[in-house]
Amino acid sequence: MSSTLSAASVESLPQSAEQKKPLKPCCACPETKKVRDACIIEKGEDNCGGLIEAHKDCMRALGFKI
Repeated sequence: MSSTLSAASVESLPQSAEQKKPLKPCCACPETKKVRDACIIEKGEDNCGGLIEAHKDCMRALGFKI
């Protein structure tokens, strides 16, 4: 039973550490960022407006002012 307690306490430590550190813009919305970046590289920024806006929407939803 002590191993269960240890596992629970170890799992709670990273969560509390994450709550203390604010999310950095570079690490936010990795799903939309990856797709947006791939589109820009392959097709150019002018052809990826929808993906760029989707990433901005995701960032705004997390509290970033974009």
